[in-house]
Amino acid sequence: MRIEQCSFCGAPIYPGHGQIYIRNDCKLFHFCASKCRRNFGMKRNPMKLKWTKTFRKANGKELAVDSTMNFEQRRHVPVKYNRELLSDTLKVMKRVEKIKERRQLALWEKRMERAKLQEKRETASALKHNIDWIEDLEVKRTAREDLLAVQSEREAKKQARREAAKKKRTTQAKRAEVTTTSSNNNNKNKSNNNTKKSGEGKKKAVKAAGKKSK
Repeated sequence: MRIEQCSFCGAPIYPGHGQIYIRNDCKLFHFCASKCRRNFGMKRNPMKLKWTKTFRKANGKELAVDSTMNFEQRRHVPVKYNRELLSDTLKVMKRVEKIKERRQLALWEKRMERAKLQEKRETASALKHNIDWIEDLEVKRTAREDLLAVQSEREAKKQARREAAKKKRTTQAKRAEVTTTSSNNNNKNKSNNNTKKSGEGKKKAVKAAGKKSK
């Protein structure tokens, strides 16, 4: 049995589940639930709904382009039954599923780094505005030290960004100078070639005039 994909949200549909809709042009649409069927009937765009897998993949929340996805592609090629091939395929499926889960976990951890940074900033701002409410002197001292550490880290990041932008500007200026010098050299070469051609043309004209006078 084949595991189908929902034509609206992209979720997997296991055997014995979901709905099938056949349009007038004999095209089949598989839906995992009546929710997807109704949204499809209302002609809603799944890319604009945050709960669909298509939206999540398009916005980098799930794996979209990965080598493990190639294993799930549909191949319209008849294959003769082979017991060894079947057992090897089942083993590979388990292995590919483990690799896919590991990569999805790595992607999730990478996404959560931004959330951790945002949470850190929010806690720092809350401490900054409400530090006088802390009665314990030891806790207040540690909170101030943490605030200073966060501020110094932020300043270091800003400085690194400024230096990177400065380097980028200098490299762009150097490239612009190189292009201007090369264009000037090309213009000089063209003008020299034109003067040479004009001189040769004058010489030919003088020779032709001399021959006519003879």
